[in-house]
Amino acid sequence: MGPQNPAATFQGVVSSSYIDHMGHMNVQYYVHLFDQATWVLFDRVGLSASYFSATGRGMAALEQHLVYKREVFAGTVVTIYSRVMEVSDKTVRFVHTMEDDQGVVATCEMVGAHFDRAAHRAVSFSDDARARFKLQQVMPE
Repeated sequence: MGPQNPAATFQGVVSSSYIDHMGHMNVQYYVHLFDQATWVLFDRVGLSASYFSATGRGMAALEQHLVYKREVFAGTVVTIYSRVMEVSDKTVRFVHTMEDDQGVVATCEMVGAHFDRAAHRAVSFSDDARARFKLQQVMPE
């Protein structure tokens, strides 16, 4: 059985440079912060920069679905929690939840594929990586 609580994969302060002409964080920075959390999640299961360099493997985003719940402003401290929802032979589906001190501000569900960078095609995760993803997985209630 996987963890009952998702793991924190990012925490930081929203920079004033992330703010758009509407006065709140621009969509590109939500994506940027969710991307930072993605790489932390991957690193936790052994899919690190050194792994990618040594094996010629990589990860590619196949799907991304963002939901914006509330505005975020400069100076806000945000934390992203990540949950693995499903892992298959070549893909992983996970959800990031961005929160501030008042609750959820945005979510991002993603599907990523493990691929061979030279062949440009999806390949199986190692048994070890698949097992580590499953340790991060939140089981349905």
